[in-house]
This record gives sequence, C-alpha cells and structure tokens, in this order.
Amino acid sequence: MNFDKVIASLGAFGRYQKYIYFLVCLASVFSGLFTVISAVLLAVPQHRCKIPGYDNDTYTVQSRWHQSLIDQHIPSSKDGTYDNCHLYLLDNSSYWTNVSKVNCDAWVYSKDVFTETFTSMNNLVCRNAQKTAMAKSFFFAGVLVGAITIGHISDVFGRKTSLLVGAILLIASTLSLAWSPNFTFFSVCMLFIGVASEGMYAPGLIIGLELVGPSKRSFTGTLTNHFFALGIMALSGMAYFIRHWKHLELACAVPCVFFLFYYWLLPESPRWLITKQRFSEAKKILRKAARVNRVSLADDMLDISRIVENTSKNRIGSGRKFCQLLNSRVFLPRMIIISFNMCVITMSYYGLTLNTENLGGNFYLNFCLSGLVELPAYTIPLLLMDRIGRKRLFFVCMIVCGVACISTLLTTIYLDQEYQSLNVTLALLGKLGISAAFSIILVYSAELFPTVVRGTALSSCSIFGRIGGIVASYVAESGDLISGRIGKAFPMLIFGVLSLVAAFLALILPETMGQELPETIQDGVLFGKPEYKKDTVTNCMDGAV
Repeated sequence: MNFDKVIASLGAFGRYQKYIYFLVCLASVFSGLFTVISAVLLAVPQHRCKIPGYDNDTYTVQSRWHQSLIDQHIPSSKDGTYDNCHLYLLDNSSYWTNVSKVNCDAWVYSKDVFTETFTSMNNLVCRNAQKTAMAKSFFFAGVLVGAITIGHISDVFGRKTSLLVGAILLIASTLSLAWSPNFTFFSVCMLFIGVASEGMYAPGLIIGLELVGPSKRSFTGTLTNHFFALGIMALSGMAYFIRHWKHLELACAVPCVFFLFYYWLLPESPRWLITKQRFSEAKKILRKAARVNRVSLADDMLDISRIVENTSKNRIGSGRKFCQLLNSRVFLPRMIIISFNMCVITMSYYGLTLNTENLGGNFYLNFCLSGLVELPAYTIPLLLMDRIGRKRLFFVCMIVCGVACISTLLTTIYLDQEYQSLNVTLALLGKLGISAAFSIILVYSAELFPTVVRGTALSSCSIFGRIGGIVASYVAESGDLISGRIGKAFPMLIFGVLSLVAAFLALILPETMGQELPETIQDGVLFGKPEYKKDTVTNCMDGAV
C-alpha cells in the first residue's frame, strides 16, 4: 500500500484538491508580483541635472526662456538627448569663456511615465546608479536565504507552517517598504520580501503536488506558474494606474492580509503528516477530502500503518537529511545537475526579464508582454509533459532558449537598426523557452526526490538557482564593459551558451513521467530503474545509498 493509491481512490484531482490548488495559486499571484515589483519601484525615469539657481526647474520645458537655460547648462549628445549626469558651469563675466563640465548633485525627473519612484526620490542615478542593482540583488539574496530556511521549516514543522511564516513575513516587510526612509532600510525590506516570496511559493507548490495523483502532477505543477505570470501582468496594470511607488507598494501589500486566513482555510499535507506519524490528523484530512470529493474510502485505505510501513523503517532525522543527500551516489549527481540547471534558468529568466525593459516604446506594455509571453510558455509543458516526458521536453525548451539567445549575436552585429525588431522577437522567444523550462524543472525536480527529503533537496538545489538570480542583473550589465555592438550582445551570448550546456547535462537524469512519487530513501534509490515497484520495495543495503 502507498499513498498514491489512496489519492487514486479519492480522485487524482477532485473538488477538494481543486480547492487547495486555488488557494495555492492565489499565493503564486503575489509571489510573481513581488518578484518583479522592484523593476517598477526602482525604475529610472528620464532625468537631467537641475539648473543651478533655478529653484522651480522641471524636466518638462516651461517656456522658451527655460529651454534656453537648459541648452546653456546641460550638455547634449549627437542624437539630441541630454546628458544625465553633467552640466556646464558658466563664468558670469563672459558667456562662453571658462566653461567647465562638472558632475551634478541635483536632478529633475520626467513625470510622463512615473509620478515618483524610489530611485527618483533618493536620486539613485549617475554616481549612485549601482545602488538600484544592489537593491534588486538584495531581493534575490533574500530568496536565497528563504531557499535555505524555508525548506528546513517545511520538512520539520510542515508545509502549511512554512507557508504561514512566509505570509506573515510578506505582510510585515511589504508594508514596511512603503515607508522606507532611506536606501539601507529599503534594501533590508527587499531582503525580507525575498525570503517571504520563497516562503509563499515553494511550500504551496509542494502541498499541491503531494495531494494529487501522478496523472495530474504535471498539470498542477505548471498551473501555479500561470498564476505567477498573471501576477506580473497584474502589476503592470496596477502600475499604469498607480504611478507613485509608495501608493503602488501599499496597494500590493494590503491584500496580502488575506493569507493570514490560510491558518483555517489550508490543510497540512497528509503525506508530511504520515512521515511524522501524526496519523489521526492525516486520517481527518483524508476523510474530509473523501467527503468533499463525494467518494467513499475503504477501511484498508485509511489503514495508515500499512501506508507508512516502508516509510517508518527508513525515517531520517532532520539533521542527517542533507548529509544523506551528499553521501548518496544516486542523489548527489541528481542534485548537482538540477542545481546547475536551476542556476542557469533563474539567471537567464531574470536576465531576459530585465532586458524587456529596454525594448523601447510603452513601459507598461512591455512589462505586460514580459508576463504575457509566459502564458504560452507554461501551457506548452501542460499539454506535452505527459505525452513526450519531462526530460525530452525540458531539453527542447532549453535548446530553444539557447539558440534564440545566441542568434541575437548575429542580429545585433550584422543588421541595421531598422531590423532590430527581429532582435526583440528572438529575446521573447528565448524568454518563452526558458519560462517553459522553469515550469518543467519545478515538477521534474520534485518528482526525483523522495518525500522524506523532498523539501530539503529542492531547497538545496534552489540555493544555486537563487545565486543565478543575484548574478542576473550583473550579467545583464556586463555588456557595458565591452564597447560596440558586441557588448550589447554579450549578455545574451552568456545566457545562450549556458542554456545549451544545461540542456545536455539534463539528459543524464531519469524520466519521471507516469511514475509514483518516491516516499522513502529506498524508493528514491530505485527510482528510474526497471525494478522500481513501490509496493515491493524492501530494505535496501546502506551501500546502495
């Protein structure tokens, strides 16, 4: 007897599981929203130096006399745009003699796109421009901390508990961010928002996967990503109507109070309860699921002792889980390959997302498109994962991303400016491929590890993914170190080459399509082999692990 047979008796994706997944998907919306909100809060409006001695200076030209003052004091480039960081100091005794070009310390900003951003409020431009990238990296550093801590909390204290911790932290940090008095406080809040986002997303995904049957895991695993993309699109709409960063942050933060009600609305994962020998609680949830799904469970289906017979024999203490993974000839190679792939995927995904801000045209439309392109990307795995398998589809998606990104090298270097729309198309194609790969690897990696170490294994692999997120903004800016068109294409080249390497490494992993979730260490060792039969798994020699 194994838990997947109990789920099959309940219904692979019945009314009860749909209710749970609706709650999980709501959390995914806000996880997606806050993952990219820094692109709006830290956006850099068009700006120029403030004219010395002109207290009422604005970016918008007020009159011809105002225009003449701008022309006198602000250097301009060949394309007619104004220098953002320098101004001319004129000698009052002579109009154009002894003119010096100096750095300025005050700026005026355009209000055409944003009323105010945190960047414009604190003048994080020119010599302080690197602080915006630093603040964004603090978010991903927080996600990294969350990947380390949330997985441990999830395995030790429960999936529901870790999600509630994330919700409380998200409410506190997002509301605090709206009243950030300085850059340091803002960065610390971004760090905690990163931790909270991981706490909201990962445990919810695990709860959903552990409550559905094998035939529906790919559907439910990718469904959360659609809502993640909807969060990005929702942010673009909210930002369009709420153009002050503080008001936008509050509008996004206040609805998060709803997640406190998950204490009563969301159940704990029965799989996790069984591994902790909390049998009465697991039975209560299973009976409720049967009642909501309008099915009846046979008495032997609720015989928890039979369900956990193998699990209880091989229970691992929380302090030994990570060492067990590292010392395993089976699990360690899987962790290395998944970790490298997660790093490349996360770096490429956020690198390409940052690149969409430079497409030109309407900022809010471009932002919406960056989320919209993810919907077909997440639908493709939904339709094909159970037909051609996780591994082969993942390989194809990574190849598509790699080829598309590398191809931008040709369009950037050899095509004129009027053909650069092709460059944009290739970038969006790369985003589509990497987003699809992102949704596949979340399901794929969860299926490769047994229940007793699943949270720890996924969090350990996610650490490298989050490092990729931290590096993404710096890779995106690496082209500034190289002059000419090659510099513009260099970041895309990095994303493309690494995607191809990751794709071929993934071919080493076993296929998981149609397999029952491994629950014990013995299950995990035999998983992917012809002899994998969970009902007949018995004691496994320690040397095999």
